[in-house]
This record gives sequence, C-alpha cells and structure tokens, in this order.
Amino acid sequence: MEDNSYVVKMNGNGVNENNSLNGVNGKGSVYKSKQKSRRQRWNIRPSEMSINTLNPIRAIVDGMKLTPNPEKPMIALSIGDPTVFGNLPTDEKVTQALKDAIDSNKYNGYAPSVGYQKSRDVVANFYSCPEAPLEAEDVVLTSGCSQAIDLAITVLCNPGDNILIPCPGFSLYKTLAVSLGIQVKLYNLLPEKSWEVDLQHMESLIDDRTTCLIINNPSNPCGSVYSKEHLKNVLSVASKNCIPILADEIYGDMVFPGCKYQSMASLSSDVPILACGGLAKRWLVPGWRMGWILIHDRNQIFGKEIRQGLVKLSQRILGACTIVQGAIESILNDTPQEFYYRTISFLKSNSEICFSELSTVPGLTPVLPAGAMYLMVGIEMEHFPEFQNDVQFTEHLVTEQSVFCLPATAFEYPNYFRIVVTVPEEMMVEACARIREFCQRHYRPCSQDSNELDQ
Repeated sequence: MEDNSYVVKMNGNGVNENNSLNGVNGKGSVYKSKQKSRRQRWNIRPSEMSINTLNPIRAIVDGMKLTPNPEKPMIALSIGDPTVFGNLPTDEKVTQALKDAIDSNKYNGYAPSVGYQKSRDVVANFYSCPEAPLEAEDVVLTSGCSQAIDLAITVLCNPGDNILIPCPGFSLYKTLAVSLGIQVKLYNLLPEKSWEVDLQHMESLIDDRTTCLIINNPSNPCGSVYSKEHLKNVLSVASKNCIPILADEIYGDMVFPGCKYQSMASLSSDVPILACGGLAKRWLVPGWRMGWILIHDRNQIFGKEIRQGLVKLSQRILGACTIVQGAIESILNDTPQEFYYRTISFLKSNSEICFSELSTVPGLTPVLPAGAMYLMVGIEMEHFPEFQNDVQFTEHLVTEQSVFCLPATAFEYPNYFRIVVTVPEEMMVEACARIREFCQRHYRPCSQDSNELDQ
C-alpha cells in the first residue's frame, strides 16, 4: 500500500506529529517524502579507479631492499630524468625564452583547454611536413607527454576494450589503461633484431575489441630506432585490421648518427594516428610539463568525433603551463642545432662505453641502442644461481656495489635490466667497472660450460 503521508508546515519546520522525514520546498509548499534509511557508521572506500591504478615501476622498486654499500657512493642508472646529475642542462636560448615569457606578463591567466592558438600554430608548423601536414587545429597542448598519452587512450577506448602495447614497454601505458578498465595485450619485441616488433605475434593479439595500437619509437626502455621499412610493416598490420595508432614519439629525433628518425604519420596513407610528444627529453626540461597530441587523420576516419572528444577531455583539467606556451615559439625556432648535436653525441658516447664494457662481462648481453637515453642488458640467469630473477640481481648489485639499474620486470620483461645513459661519463665508466666486479664474483659456469673447458 502506497505511503501517502505528507508534511504539514508547522512552526517553520518540516516535521509532522509522527516525526516522519518529510520536506518543504523553498516556497513553503508541502511535498511527498520517501522514508530513507540512515547510515549507521562511516564507510568510505577508495574508488575502483584508484584501486586499479598501479605503477609497475613504483610497485617493484618500493618492494626492493635497497641498502647501498656505505663504502661506495651511489650511482643511480635507473632514473629516466636527464637533469638529475646536472651535466645535461638545457640551452640558454630555452631558459631565456621562459624568462621572457614571464617578464611579458602575458601568460599568467588561463589558456584555452587545448592551448593558445598561437602556440598550437607554432607546434604545427614545427612538425608539419609534406607527407603529414599539420595545422593548429590538429594540435592539443597537454601537461607533458604523459597527459597526451592519457587523453589519447581515453578518447579511443572504452572499458572492456583492449589495446596493444610493446613488451618491453613504458609502464605508463598499462597504468593508464588498467585504471580505465581497458585490457592490455603485450606484443613482443625482438632483442636479436634490435627490438623490432614481432609482427606476427602482434597481429595474433588483435580482436574485435582492439581499439588502439601503441608504437613507441625511439623506445623507452630499449633505445631502439625503427627503420622506415619496419614502420611500414607495422602500418600494414594496422591498416589490414583497421586499428588506429597511438605513436609515442617523445624521443623523436633523439637518434644517433647513422640512424634516421621517421615519424609514423609521415609514412601513413590510410591509418589515422595520434602522435604524442613534448619538450621533456629532446630539450631536457621534463619538469616544465609541456606536451602535445598531433592529430594525423586519414580519410576522415577520426572525423569530428575524435577531435571533439579530445577537446572535451582536455576541459576536465587545464593542462599545459601557460608560461611555457608563451615561450614555445622561441624554444622550437631558436634553439641552436649545436645544442641537439651535443646532447646526441654525449648519449651516443656513453651508450658505446656502456655497451663495450658490458659486452665482455660474463653472463651479460647488452643490446646496442640507436637512440633515446637507454640501454637494455640481458642477464643469463643460469650463470647466477644465487639470484632467482632480475629483481634480486639488481637488488644485490645495489647492496654490494651501490649501482642501481632498473630491473626489466618493471617493463614486463624479466631477466634484463635497463641502464639510463645520461650520467656523467666518469660515473658511467665507474658503474660499468662495478657491474663487472659484481658479475665476476657471482658468475658460475654451467656444467656444460665446465665440460667444454675441460676438453
């Protein structure tokens, strides 16, 4: 039987004689009220999104027992921040551009959520090429490349969809996707082929819920740079299966002499691409938080909907720093080529030192990089029986030698570790010597090796 109890306004309150919970609107009118159960105790729970958010690097590193050898100064080869040791400052033109933007007092307010029109136009002009032309409306400015990747994944995928990400690969892809209820499928990279994509494996993972393919070139953590031919092969798979590409190109143009960087969009005739980049690595200012999405539509496949979706998502939280937006024209157009050359020359030299030194260490197999800031080293775990995995190996390397390399389990790729090659040269040489000493102490030949030596 329906409860037809009403409140009667008495003495300015909304309680009837039976003390039922009722109400009176602002005009004094009486309205029907439903009985509500009162919570008996506090019960505040974290959201499902927060529960599902996990940074694999933090999860692994925070669980490691890292106690450096007090007799040896710590050398951290684990941090992907080129500014940590102070040996790789940005160019004076870059810092002056920021100072000028501050002094102008033009960039202290809110900017449009996708960035100032003029700043977007500057980025578009800088990256536009005949094969992949860009205009200001094709650019969304973001708070670093990380937000660009977040927006790109969010605009393309719904909960229950899946995305394809490289293995080993940057851990943020999984962190963002899983928190949104998006399934992650790992496609293999091949160390014996300088970390090229295993195209057959990648294609085997595609199904009717696959909504995005992530390609990271040049690569973190591998330091690989894909050839034009290999990128075309990747595009062929995407085209055949009608899958858009998220191209993480934050290390674009950070390639060593002898290699050539090719943007994915410049090779695509029919695959739409969201290319993510920023100032962080090439200009050595990761803390300035300036990134962007370059929308490379093809045959109007993205159409208005994806563009509008990116605009709406950008309005949730205003992204790119306005002062850096004010400086970006000078940063992109006035930074001297000599600055880029010095940075690349240093990274190449350190990579070669590291590769050369570790190539002769028993039980280790470094993979020579061609760009970015990283080098991956394989561990022949059968020769190090004291350690169960790469996490224990790197943990004990800290304990004994005060050298910290990131275990590649953090990148879903066990029995490797990643070295960041941005440290000063003398520290790189010292770190390699300590790694050699550590491996010589713990290396054990397999029984087959012993038999071959006896013969």
